[in-house]
Amino acid sequence: MDYTGTVPTGQPRHSVGNQPSEPPHGRPEQGEHQHGQHGDDPGLDPGQWFSQEFWDERYGGEPIWSGNPNPLLVRYAVELTPGTALDVGSGEGADVLWLASRGWTVVGADVSPVALRRSAGLAERAGHEIAARISWQQTDVLGWQPPERRFDLVSAQFLHLPEEERQSVHRRLAAAVRPGGTFLVVSHHPADMDTMHRPYPPRMFPTGEDMATVLDPAEWAIETGAPKRQATDSDGTVVAIRDAVVRAVRRG
Repeated sequence: MDYTGTVPTGQPRHSVGNQPSEPPHGRPEQGEHQHGQHGDDPGLDPGQWFSQEFWDERYGGEPIWSGNPNPLLVRYAVELTPGTALDVGSGEGADVLWLASRGWTVVGADVSPVALRRSAGLAERAGHEIAARISWQQTDVLGWQPPERRFDLVSAQFLHLPEEERQSVHRRLAAAVRPGGTFLVVSHHPADMDTMHRPYPPRMFPTGEDMATVLDPAEWAIETGAPKRQATDSDGTVVAIRDAVVRAVRRG
């Protein structure tokens, strides 16, 4: 679906809040994944990272990310039967395009119309068969309630929020998963605070266990983890870091 056919569902926040689309990095780890919010410029005001204006400007220049899908999305989604998916914080659209290329019908949601237009252009260049499986949604995730029990997969990659906002957002996103569907959230792990420069306060880096507390074990089969991967720090040094993961399947 062309971006011009989508309908905004809320006003963007301009202070504490949200929004998907992996943050300002600028170096290799930067270009590696596609969503979330963090940055490694200590001169940035963190409040900017939650505004539409910040992300419109960020996505107004050269591509920020590698164009590759997030590796943990690939690891977990490759074993799933394609159905309907919601990618929250779709950024430049790499995860959305990867899912659509594997037969999923995907909604990519982001706060930035600029990012969505860029993503829609990439989808069109990928071919009609892929573009026809995708719709784009401009929305502020802090106030958005996606349709309940609608999706076979809801993915949020590197969407960093203060605890109260994070729990509220995760509850609403989890509510969008239908019985038998998967809720997948990936975040930077708090153990990375001593390895990589992270300008967010520690409370914005949950473990998988922290993120899983919003889910009722009676309704979900829950798996958490902290897998390691390599990344490049701001000095160009290759380091081992961890991702915080929660994967949950709604019981049918």
